[in-house]
Amino acid sequence: MEVEHANHLKVLVATAELAPFAKLGGVSDVAAALSKELLRLGHDVRVVLPRYRQVDIGRYGLRPIVTDLAVPLGADKMSATIFEARLGEMVVYFVDCPALYDRDGMFGFGDDDARSVYYCRAAMEMMPALDFFPDVVHVHDWYGALIPNLLDRVYDGEGYADIATTLTIHNLSAQGVFGFGALMLAGLQEWGLIRLGIPGLDNVVNALGRGIHFADVVNTVSERYATEIQTPEYGEGLDELLRRNTQKLHGILNGIDYEIFDPQRDPNIPIHYSAEAPQGKALCRSALRTELGLEDSNKPLCAIVSRFYDVKGFDLIEQAMPELVQLGLQIVVIGTGDRRYEDMFRRWASELPRQVAVAIGFDAALAQRIYAGADMLWMPSRFEPGGLAQLIALRYGTIPVVRATGGLADTIRDYDPVAQKGNGFRFGPYDPWQFFAAVVRAAETFRHPTVWQWLIQHDMQEDVSWSRSAYKYVQLYLAAIAAHRERHGLVGSTEAGSAPSPTPVGQ
Repeated sequence: MEVEHANHLKVLVATAELAPFAKLGGVSDVAAALSKELLRLGHDVRVVLPRYRQVDIGRYGLRPIVTDLAVPLGADKMSATIFEARLGEMVVYFVDCPALYDRDGMFGFGDDDARSVYYCRAAMEMMPALDFFPDVVHVHDWYGALIPNLLDRVYDGEGYADIATTLTIHNLSAQGVFGFGALMLAGLQEWGLIRLGIPGLDNVVNALGRGIHFADVVNTVSERYATEIQTPEYGEGLDELLRRNTQKLHGILNGIDYEIFDPQRDPNIPIHYSAEAPQGKALCRSALRTELGLEDSNKPLCAIVSRFYDVKGFDLIEQAMPELVQLGLQIVVIGTGDRRYEDMFRRWASELPRQVAVAIGFDAALAQRIYAGADMLWMPSRFEPGGLAQLIALRYGTIPVVRATGGLADTIRDYDPVAQKGNGFRFGPYDPWQFFAAVVRAAETFRHPTVWQWLIQHDMQEDVSWSRSAYKYVQLYLAAIAAHRERHGLVGSTEAGSAPSPTPVGQ
């Protein structure tokens, strides 16, 4: 179906987090970098998120552009102020309602149903006030996932009727599951619960499930993960719903922001280097060892840059650790999360101070010095929807050792010394000794400087930017617009002015 302004789409990105304003995980980085790349391609991309306490008005130069916006919440209305800021050239809107968002932290409150519903409705209510009705609303994860439902049932009048929706799933395990009261808050009680005959979904309000059901197109952040989540092993109870919607399910790999992650210009690293002149990486490694108190060594320096959760494969590292230490490897860890793993890493650093260094918390500058100075990055994840760390590692010439799942399987190819192909080291079964064997292969390869140098330069030359993926998202938006028009009885051609639709998973 023809879209006359296909080269200048209006897109509203609905996300609960956006770097640098409000950041918990990789979603904030993806939402920021992808939006900036789409803007660079000529599209009118704007972002909306709540104004949490941490989003300081003075620090980020926020200015109020809509005041006393009456936003329905259940039978009442609560007033919101819409603030505007800039991220480079991109417009960012903030929904300000102190009673809901002026708190320490972003999620995990007893009234998260009201907070997410209010955000979704505010994003809808602000459109006429701003005179901005997008072609597509691009929702990231569960927090804004009621927006497709609201557009289908509540906001279907002038200006709203032509808005298509795209839902990106970063983490299927976070679904926003609430009771019937959430429908009353959203003004959706008239239509009631969605009865799909799927156990676990028929008697609850599952925000992400509703997003999957009502969105015009759905995607995950890798093709492999889009296939995996249609199975009971990875589906988190939504696999049957996803299988029913497989025709509108797509996978698009993440990229990284080259303005932030660039070893030739990174202000956080002591020596700059490139694929053509990689000598500075060895100097970064020496500087990192000195900074962290690790002894100088000719053994590999292995990095873990991650949040500390079971799904990241830390139980495999824990079980393999005695043998890993015997190899003489040095390990540097940065991250935070599950207290059990924080204590585990602290204990190892205390027992092996010249071999293990740990930074609990997240220091972005230190993380980039670790990417620059480490030889390997470990990501033995149980599942990994997309992954950013392995892409950053490639950019900095740090060789990934990963489990072949989700986005890791799509981006990291196992090194073959005979064919001299590949960009990292992979293992399949979720087993500590499979992980250990992959590390051993990497360590053995490290002993051959010429081969390892080839790997470093080869990895640094890979294109892990947003350029290709952003183009695929434009295709996805056009597919969403076509699906929306078809679903609402509009007909037309699919010729000039439209990009080809991305291929659904499994086609």
